[in-house]
Amino acid sequence: MLLEQIRQPEDIKHLTVDQLEQLAQEIRLFLIEKLSVTGGHLAPNLGVVELTIAMHYLFDSPKDKFIFDVGHQSYVHKILTGRMDRFDTLRKYKGLCGFVKRSESEHDVWEAGHSSTSLSAAMGMAVARDLKGESNRVIAMIGDGALTGGMALEALNHIGHEKRNLMVILNDNEMSIAPNVGALHNYLGKIRSDKHYVKAKEEFEYLIKKIPAIGGTLAKTAERLKDALKYMVVSGVWFEELGLTYLGPVDGHNLPPLLETLRQADKVQGPVLVHVVTLKGKGYSPAEADAHKWHGISPYKIESGQVLKTVGPPMYTEVFGQTLIELAEQDPRIVAITPAMPAGSGLMKFADRFPKRMFDVGIAEQHAATFSAALAEEGMKPVFAVYSTFLQRAYDQVVHDICRANLNVMFAIDRAGFVGPDGETHQGVYDIAYLRSIPNMVLMMPKDENELRHMMKTAVEYNDGPIAVRYPRINGVGVPIDDVMKPIPIGGWEVLRNGDYAAILAMGPMIPVAMAVAEAMGKEGKQVRVINARFIKPMDEAMLLQLAKEEIPIITLEEGAQMGGSGAGLWNSTPARTCSACG
Repeated sequence: MLLEQIRQPEDIKHLTVDQLEQLAQEIRLFLIEKLSVTGGHLAPNLGVVELTIAMHYLFDSPKDKFIFDVGHQSYVHKILTGRMDRFDTLRKYKGLCGFVKRSESEHDVWEAGHSSTSLSAAMGMAVARDLKGESNRVIAMIGDGALTGGMALEALNHIGHEKRNLMVILNDNEMSIAPNVGALHNYLGKIRSDKHYVKAKEEFEYLIKKIPAIGGTLAKTAERLKDALKYMVVSGVWFEELGLTYLGPVDGHNLPPLLETLRQADKVQGPVLVHVVTLKGKGYSPAEADAHKWHGISPYKIESGQVLKTVGPPMYTEVFGQTLIELAEQDPRIVAITPAMPAGSGLMKFADRFPKRMFDVGIAEQHAATFSAALAEEGMKPVFAVYSTFLQRAYDQVVHDICRANLNVMFAIDRAGFVGPDGETHQGVYDIAYLRSIPNMVLMMPKDENELRHMMKTAVEYNDGPIAVRYPRINGVGVPIDDVMKPIPIGGWEVLRNGDYAAILAMGPMIPVAMAVAEAMGKEGKQVRVINARFIKPMDEAMLLQLAKEEIPIITLEEGAQMGGSGAGLWNSTPARTCSACG
């Protein structure tokens, strides 16, 4: 096998194109086998096998800077840069990261778990290179879905203005995590499908080559004619209007033309965009048939594509999605908003049931927040479903457009707390700290899936400003589900176990931990009170005053940053200052 001989990028540079194609197939089989055990981002990586091989074949990492947008499509890059033997540890504790990781390899030059950052990074590296008088290449691979992010468009504008030498590879697979939406997606579709442009371009270039060179005037005239041709057959010529030379589209799975196009791009002075069309899930029929499902997948059976799921209570995400449907059936003002995460946020069934009340705005968290604010301003009940780590990207809009105006927006914050395999870029450990500090915000977290339903009822009936419910990326506890949902008094905690030796204030997944601690302490004759501190903000002042009166030490348990967390909030409340312990 060729793959067994590859330890560094230099090992592929002597291969023939036929051998590169063989290597591509071996890499696909390797990924399909390994991820069937570990899980991971299968479909995105199957789609960029030839493209990543071509990049390493033609260019010289790490001298040349390869910048992967998001980073979950970097598995092939990891294989070619000496990390193939570690794939059994993928997405495990102290194992191979599922994203680009600078501490793993000198070939990983940019870390990103959030979309649309690659072009800004490429611009920064290109400027730094020029200021230092160096000559390396800067190459950013970005997906068409990531171009819906405003940050990517800001960077394109700057790149076109500066005219620095850098290469943008647009990996166009017609999807991000979910099918792409918006005008830019439709524009790329026109380019992909416009056979008249491709044929006319080829014929025009053939004729130009037949004309003897008679000086610069003819060359300039030819370029003007070529530009005019583009305007005739392709609407907009958007990238070239921004200042980038556009090459493509080229088949991302056909190595000879892909290599030739990348060679041509390398000769361009100034910024160049190579439009590469790929198939997400290429080479594995279940992933090709449903790239949405196979974007990030749990362990599965290779032969059938059957996902191996453990039997148990539904995940909090599923409970959220079903409950929102029930609430929306009762209240026609409820609308759902998601930034390109309809499946991950549990909204697919909602979209089927209420297609006109479901809005996937693409990778655009900032827009989603302000869009929600305006909906609330006009009397709707917007539910902004977003991962905790991605809500960070809309902080200013949450502060300025929602909380400052005290608008009735409900935040459904998924993946709150620790998320395990997705790693540090996706840990939902900061939302408590930054949301607690914003005026008018109410923040809560359920102890189980049944309480999540009641909290959602609380949120949609709350009319005094923004309110957020955060929940983890785990299965529920398995408690019975109440048929009738009832609102919970804002700020009200509940005592789950009595005791006077100490009090543990816990929330969400930390409650079972607190109960286990209390059980163990009870066997030693030390009775610990366990409190479901389900409202992170506002806190239950009456209960805190009672704890202070009894002079019971307080311990807080939460999955979040210590600075600014709920524990820190206790020190800012007068009654808690009298407690003898706070952790």
